[in-house]
Amino acid sequence: MIISDDPSFIQPGSVGLIGAGPGDPDLLTVAAIKAIHAADVVVYDALISEEILELIPESCERVFAGKRGGSPSVAQADICDTLIQLAKAGKRVVRLKGGDPFMFGRGGEEAEQLAEQNIPFRIVPGLTAGMAGAAYAGIPITHRAVNANVAFITGHEKAVNARFGSVEEASRIDWEKVGSAFPVLVIYMAMSNLHRLTDRLMAAGRSPTTPVAIIRWATTPRQQTLTTTLEKAVEDVKKVDLASPSIIVVGHVVDYRKTLAWFDDETLTP
Repeated sequence: MIISDDPSFIQPGSVGLIGAGPGDPDLLTVAAIKAIHAADVVVYDALISEEILELIPESCERVFAGKRGGSPSVAQADICDTLIQLAKAGKRVVRLKGGDPFMFGRGGEEAEQLAEQNIPFRIVPGLTAGMAGAAYAGIPITHRAVNANVAFITGHEKAVNARFGSVEEASRIDWEKVGSAFPVLVIYMAMSNLHRLTDRLMAAGRSPTTPVAIIRWATTPRQQTLTTTLEKAVEDVKKVDLASPSIIVVGHVVDYRKTLAWFDDETLTP
């Protein structure tokens, strides 16, 4: 398929909230590529890979709006204001977000702010790392022999009031119910809370020997995968110096990596 530039894909004075997927540019949707080629300005996340950034036309303005836990980050309110100001200036704006805009990507918050300002927008879903990263590690997040459901969970949770005012650390996750109801968990942004997370799951009744996979830089040439267990995860992560950005998969689907590994990633051995 040949994808030609289509400026009409994003209208002047509007915003496209575009999912860039987990990193491999081959996983971009056709709609995402059309949006990138149509943009006057791209406001992009810290997790957008260099290979994807290279697809942005040279004539297009780039605005970095990275948010990384534990590092200096652009405030969400400032990102929303930037999108609004650019759109009101008549620009074709693409907000390029890692993974999927609505999977722990704050796309809903940005769309809400645009709607309040009567700024037209469109959503282009993207492959989320919790699915694509697991697949590239040879792990099916559902398998008939293991699970009939799966939970996607954020491991870095904050309670925010309806108008993005005060922010307080809080958990809305009932770990006891999650641990018993879902054989497979896919957890995002959890590396800084790994100790707390594994303790909660074991306290909720999950076996300490439950398989765990931690996948860093999913779908890119530098992908790393560590397989461990709930009881050893924290210790093993320290041994191999594994850090963010990583996706964590908990459950016996991890065992299938032994036979289904197909992508040439780096297997980390504690």
